[in-house]
Amino acid sequence: MLEKINQMFGTQDMTVGKPMSNLLSFSIPLLIGNFAQQMYSTVDSIIVGRYVGDRALSAIGTTLPVLRLLLVLFMAVATGTGVMVAQYFGAKDRTTLSRSIGNAVTLVFASSLMVMAIGIPLTDSLLRLTNTPVETFDLARSYLVIMLWGTLFMGFYNITSGVLRGLGNSVYPLMVLLLASLLNVVLDIWFVAGLNMGVGGAALATIVSQAVSAVLCIGKLLRMTGVVDINRANLIPDKKLVAQLLSLGLPAGVTSAIFSMSAVFVQALTNSMGYRIVTCTTAVMRIDGFAMLPNFTFGMAISTFVGQNIGANKMDRVAQGSKDILKISLTTAIVIVICLLAFSENLIRMFTTTEEIIILGVRQIRILSVGYIGVALSQIFGGIMRGAGDTMPSMWISILTTVGLRVPLAYALAWFTRSEAYPAGSPDAIFFSLLIAWVMGAGFNYLWYRRGNWREKSLIKHEPVVVGEEG
Repeated sequence: MLEKINQMFGTQDMTVGKPMSNLLSFSIPLLIGNFAQQMYSTVDSIIVGRYVGDRALSAIGTTLPVLRLLLVLFMAVATGTGVMVAQYFGAKDRTTLSRSIGNAVTLVFASSLMVMAIGIPLTDSLLRLTNTPVETFDLARSYLVIMLWGTLFMGFYNITSGVLRGLGNSVYPLMVLLLASLLNVVLDIWFVAGLNMGVGGAALATIVSQAVSAVLCIGKLLRMTGVVDINRANLIPDKKLVAQLLSLGLPAGVTSAIFSMSAVFVQALTNSMGYRIVTCTTAVMRIDGFAMLPNFTFGMAISTFVGQNIGANKMDRVAQGSKDILKISLTTAIVIVICLLAFSENLIRMFTTTEEIIILGVRQIRILSVGYIGVALSQIFGGIMRGAGDTMPSMWISILTTVGLRVPLAYALAWFTRSEAYPAGSPDAIFFSLLIAWVMGAGFNYLWYRRGNWREKSLIKHEPVVVGEEG
């Protein structure tokens, strides 16, 4: 019994055993964990929408693109670290593995201070950039400032939980998230409904929960002395490792920045349509967050799997694992589409009782629903390439589909759908443009994956191995 518990909370070597079993045993706790993490923001929205009102819910929605934009550096560090951890763990290079993790922790600390120093003084300017409605401006400012003060906790939790997953341990981060999510719910109800702290209380509940998560994950990493060495020497920045980490992570960081910038422009368009449209869009995107979870989870799982097996020079396992995860991901995406089409109204009603917003939200969910199949394909093909160390293609595909396609298309569709009911354009324009970008992104990711250049991007050079054709 004790041995099974140790296996559950320890690292997972995905270079041995059946690829399907590896991927499922890693993905299931990761999926539950991602679900729990999504609950952070969703519980905030549900409780605020129910106890404070539609304007407060709109205020939270307004801050999200701004917050994501400020946190893009975390994405860069986390992505680069994940690739390095998976490959060096697969190659059994404990020294470089430990130094990579230590350097990542130092970079997160520095970037957290940078985000707070830049973001907090510029809060008002950033909200004006997105045309935040005057009715919700003060509420949005309150929420965003508190969230930014907690940047350090978010950064440390994300990097340490990412390291644990790169080592093949998805169960411990899951347990931490479940605990923190429960704490977040309790604090949300207490601060917002009990103490009448409004959106500030929702932000504070999230930050306290993130702090608990960060402390628990850091503690776990420090205790893993049989796998890694976290000490003062490994925290000192190493130019070569930092350069390697950033070269792997910056494409993802740039991609995230592009997504965030495009989201800021789209949020400005949404805000121009009025706070009721923002409220509806906020609810829809919270639901979208849950619908996306399996896609992101399977993308992370195959990335770790590919990283470990490329590090161990087992390309035959990379090929089989890629086929297996593709079947799982597409099946799950189809089930999600069916559920969204069947239960869209019930889902929107969790956030608001305003009939106008409910009707509009149902239509928006139905517009997006089929697009989740395209996202599933993008995440799997992109995850395979990221795990191999080929992180540039995703960046260029994102630039093309968001900057070159999604944002101009959203504004164009809004312009051509202006009416007396919607002077700034139909809100459908926002979601049709997103759907088209998803589908195009899936096509481009597949084409680049088929070229096969990602097979040659490993950090650890081996003699070439000839394997069969991937599916």
